[in-house]
Amino acid sequence: MFRWVFGLDSHSERLTAEFITTLTFTGFHHLNHTVSADMQDYEETTAFLGTWGPFQKMVFILLCTSTVPNGFSAFSVIFLADIPPHHCRIPDSNLSDAWRNASIPLQQVEGKVERVKCSRYNLDAIRNFSRLGFMPHDVNLTDVLTESCADGWVYSKDIYQSTIVSEFDLVCNNNWKQPFTSSIYFLGVLCGSFFSGQLSDRFGRKPVLFATMTLQTLFTFIQVFSPSWEVFSILFFIVGLGQISNYVAAFVLGAELFSGSVRVLYTALGVGLFFAIGYMMLPLIAFFIRDWRMLLVAMSVPGLIYIPLWWFIPESPRWLLSQGRTLEAEQVLRDACKKNKVTAPKIIFKPSEDEGQTCQPNDKHNIWDLVRTRNIRHTTLILFLVWMTLSMGYFGLSLNTSRLHGSPFLNCFISAAIEVPAYVLAWLSLRCGPRRLACSASMLLGGGVLYFIQLVPADLPALSTAFEMLGKFGMAIGTSLMFVYTGEIYPTVLRNSAVGSCAMVSRIGSAVAPYFIHLSIFYKSLPHMILGSLCVLSAVSTLFLPETFRRPLPETIQHMQKRQMLKCPCVSGEEIDDAGVGQENIIQEHWL
Repeated sequence: MFRWVFGLDSHSERLTAEFITTLTFTGFHHLNHTVSADMQDYEETTAFLGTWGPFQKMVFILLCTSTVPNGFSAFSVIFLADIPPHHCRIPDSNLSDAWRNASIPLQQVEGKVERVKCSRYNLDAIRNFSRLGFMPHDVNLTDVLTESCADGWVYSKDIYQSTIVSEFDLVCNNNWKQPFTSSIYFLGVLCGSFFSGQLSDRFGRKPVLFATMTLQTLFTFIQVFSPSWEVFSILFFIVGLGQISNYVAAFVLGAELFSGSVRVLYTALGVGLFFAIGYMMLPLIAFFIRDWRMLLVAMSVPGLIYIPLWWFIPESPRWLLSQGRTLEAEQVLRDACKKNKVTAPKIIFKPSEDEGQTCQPNDKHNIWDLVRTRNIRHTTLILFLVWMTLSMGYFGLSLNTSRLHGSPFLNCFISAAIEVPAYVLAWLSLRCGPRRLACSASMLLGGGVLYFIQLVPADLPALSTAFEMLGKFGMAIGTSLMFVYTGEIYPTVLRNSAVGSCAMVSRIGSAVAPYFIHLSIFYKSLPHMILGSLCVLSAVSTLFLPETFRRPLPETIQHMQKRQMLKCPCVSGEEIDDAGVGQENIIQEHWL
């Protein structure tokens, strides 16, 4: 069914499944050389279970839905830390309404007259004018000295009842704390990315999934009682730790439980689409709950629903086998057989002569191999640039939705909804098109439209919003494509280190994104111009990467250092055999 829906040919499906297995079996860090049987043996040994029975359907849905709260958490700061309109508080109740309104200087912003946010006219002078019987129109207020908001601020409640900005006064001299709040969260995500794979490899996929899910839910609820911005930020860092660890654990567990086309569907579309569903639900919930504390309560409640799933989601049999727990792995498969109504063999995993012995690889590789030679170093630096740019753009444009024209709730919903067709288009691009062109085109789309935003007339703000959403669409496609493309470029001995390193660099981009968007206070179009330039630079740089479309995954560094100068099969119409090599003569040359 899945091969028909997505048009998978056996070669594309095999390569994609092989790549995903290589990544997920080791929890996104160093390759595990202690497994007694390879993945192909495991697939053949467990073929009796089938690929899409009641067991797989149940686990597929449960694991996918476990990523929905991640969509809440990742972008909750859009509403938790939004900046409502505000101005200085005027505490003197003896002043008339006319003088109170005149106590705040006015300024022109984008053709509109607004109150200044961080200063007021000297109150002693205003009181003097009021006692002498003057009215505001009798006085040239531009000659009156201004002062800071010594008595705090008054915040508009037209959109929000409260946010952490209005609660903790994160404006004016403290306005640096507002974007820093988002950066702290993404720093937590960065640290979680580093530790989650190692924890999952050591303690198992299932315990880490539920432990981090509990961590995310519990600390989201504890944030409700934050007495200060400092406490809120520390708790937000911990929420970021749990958010990414939960997502990675679910990704790895599903990739190891499923096989064939179901695994490809789950990893390429399933978790991403359900994450987008959670993202789309966030503005709907925030629309009805305008207080930041109650919004956190609402976001933490769904996490409680997943606690009973402990008894329905099994541990990964692959991981159990890698730990020598063969009986437990067999029990998981026998329980699955009962649900699928199939008969399991009496002995599922036959003991191997080498079982219990550690297999030592001939050559030891580490992260420094990514920059050891000129060819690999150039590839790594290009990919670092691309990954960081895409992450900065994706999260920057997502967090910027509250600043766009119109309702922040509608803008956020649209920003989330466009990810659904983006994921589908990315999958189709991976199936039938060259990687370099697809990745380059998505970044040109994402960055190119941002240039046009500054050309949009002030009286057409909706068009500006449409361009920004289109830019987000292109970057969402690019982000999805680069994950697979990066894994196809590097050989097996470096693949996990390479993808993990690129993911870590991308987190730096997401941590910088809030401050990057904050540059608009100096010049409104400055973030779009810089981000557009970075995307165009990344798009051009991608063309210097090797093409991997329908090529076999490289096993060694020597394989990576060669490329096949082959025309796109979907254009030339040539046949590709199982090894990914055309029937015509292929020119081999060193990549220098």
